[in-house]
Amino acid sequence: MDEARTHAYVALGSNLGDRESNLVRAFDALSALPGTALIARSRVIETPPVGPPGQGPYLNAAAALRTSLSARALLEGLQAIEERAGRKRSRETRWGPREIDLDLLLMGDQIIAESGLIVPHPRMHERRFVLAPLAEIAPDVVHPVLGASVQTLLERLDAPQ
Repeated sequence: MDEARTHAYVALGSNLGDRESNLVRAFDALSALPGTALIARSRVIETPPVGPPGQGPYLNAAAALRTSLSARALLEGLQAIEERAGRKRSRETRWGPREIDLDLLLMGDQIIAESGLIVPHPRMHERRFVLAPLAEIAPDVVHPVLGASVQTLLERLDAPQ
């Protein structure tokens, strides 16, 4: 494992079970990942679901990490946290309800396009429920593909069309 430390940003969401407890446990699990420290966390916000009808609202948040893990190893850690929380990817509906959803948004200034791993997250700039919590903890972080800060991306999304 490379001892260099990278800032990584993760989106958290939950709309099944005890949503708040799901997020608390996920924050705790993030801080327990090897070579990783949780350095900031946003407030929790409630948002309407995106995806199939009939699901309840989400609680969303964002986390800032310093990690010596590679992007692939961090993603695997996030997926292991989801599985321990009861998420079964093989049985779920795309954008359907879930106990916990952890998305790797940014990994320093890395741009990665591999099978099963795309960083920056390909839809983060289109989602207020991702950008609002992220802007709270990392407003000046620049999206390495779009060349705009998280705060600017949020303002663009909120601007009248």
